[in-house]
Amino acid sequence: MPAPNLPGHLINTPQISVRGVIFDMDGLLLDSETLAMEALICAGRDLDYDLSLSFCERMIGVPEDGCAVLLRESFGDGFPAERFFAMQTAHLRRFIGEGRLVTKPGVVPLLDLLDARHIPRAIATSSRRDRAEEQLRRVSLYDRFDAIVSRDDVICGKPAPDPYVTAALRIGVAPELCLALEDSTNGAIAAFAAGMRVIVVPDLIEPTAEVKEQALAVVRDLSVVRDYVMRYAR
Repeated sequence: MPAPNLPGHLINTPQISVRGVIFDMDGLLLDSETLAMEALICAGRDLDYDLSLSFCERMIGVPEDGCAVLLRESFGDGFPAERFFAMQTAHLRRFIGEGRLVTKPGVVPLLDLLDARHIPRAIATSSRRDRAEEQLRRVSLYDRFDAIVSRDDVICGKPAPDPYVTAALRIGVAPELCLALEDSTNGAIAAFAAGMRVIVVPDLIEPTAEVKEQALAVVRDLSVVRDYVMRYAR
């Protein structure tokens, strides 16, 4: 089989077959992180808190409970986290209602390939279930996954391995036979801890040196992942 358009080290590294694929959602499937950052800043302004973009970017890939800890550490124990996140959700829904939510490049061709190869797939997201399902339905992706693991489905969110371990269980594939696709450092750490191979597709934040060292590759978009799946999916 001719070598697809893969980074050189992926072609030359011995690989076991891919039997399942686990996707992050925000910033990986959905071009939603920019909208989420804007919604966070708007919610802060509503409550008279000045949240910088750089501060909001620290919350990428972090579950809501972890974000609440970060906010209270930064703005004091009295920070109204529950009200803040409700306002952020309202702003985000408004942005989505305006038609601003789209899929990332390469999503649909990759899912089409998984369909053709009969490869099961799941989502492991830090978002709450209602938000995840609403956004996936909005872009017609909800029915294209065999399982969706949200923050509501696990005791510990990313960077703990629980979301990825649970996703592998739900599609019936051992973690070592799964390929995890992530855009964030916290998500990649979670997938590594679950025993999965990881390809990182950065969105707003570049991966850390440690993540780059452990990942199979850091690639520009999911079209490169499709090439990898074409070669190694069984």
